[in-house]
Amino acid sequence: MSAVAVYSYSHSVSYVTDNILKSLKDVLVLSGLDPQKLVGDHNVLHAGIKRWIESEHLDFVTLEIYHPKTNALIKRWDIAVTYSWSSEAGNFWVDPEALRYAIGKEGLLPSEALYSVIVKNKAGRPDVDGWSATEFRSTDGMVRQSIGTGVEHSGLSANMSYWRTK
Repeated sequence: MSAVAVYSYSHSVSYVTDNILKSLKDVLVLSGLDPQKLVGDHNVLHAGIKRWIESEHLDFVTLEIYHPKTNALIKRWDIAVTYSWSSEAGNFWVDPEALRYAIGKEGLLPSEALYSVIVKNKAGRPDVDGWSATEFRSTDGMVRQSIGTGVEHSGLSANMSYWRTK
């Protein structure tokens, strides 16, 4: 029985990790931005996000979209992980329509905008090659909008929100 639960948790971690990254790519594409940098960094991003979900150190993944000259935040997307996994939950799904709806309301972003992926971890997290410490850009003058749960697998879930100007 424990082998099944371990496999199921590993499967849940992989499923949620893959769909967090897919959601970030969807945000970029639907917002009119080139996802090539995200695709090029996929292995490093996947390794870190997966490792920190496995160890339950990952609080949230952030996609910061910013102005290339001023470095000012244009839009921010947060995907927060909730750890209430249960081998008996049995649910797994992704809700891309909620993401599409939110992006549709906000419209396209300036094509020259740049982006970066940043994570917020709990203290004591394991190090992962390719990741380093950084600071979040200021959200002053912005308001957070909740989208809701975007990814779910047996209670391990990813809740999405974005920051927009007031």
